[in-house]
Amino acid sequence: MNFEGEWTKPLRWLLLTLLTATLLLALLWPAAAWGAATSASSEVSGATLFARTCAGCHSNGGNIIRRGKTLKRKALARNHIDGPIAIKAIASGGIGQMSGYEELLGEGGAQVVADWVWDQALAGWPQS
Repeated sequence: MNFEGEWTKPLRWLLLTLLTATLLLALLWPAAAWGAATSASSEVSGATLFARTCAGCHSNGGNIIRRGKTLKRKALARNHIDGPIAIKAIASGGIGQMSGYEELLGEGGAQVVADWVWDQALAGWPQS
């Protein structure tokens, strides 16, 4: 009698079925179910995005490149930047010497950082 043939065929079939099911599940399952963020706003706070992307030039709402182009409330008003929508447009597409950072900020990131910057401007850029 050949016992090897009797038990290996069902085992091979079971392993092949499990492998196929696992691969299909991995390919077809929504990314969010695996813990992937669907947007920057659900993953990263405005403060974190600002620190990663903007603070190099705009530390504490200032501007190390152009003194008059700060993120302080007075400078924003002088430059006709009147809220998060305008800040989002600049963060995404850039303005003057400043490049746009839409790709770097990620999906929804420009809005998250714009809301945070506006809140900081209204609060007078408190030291944290």
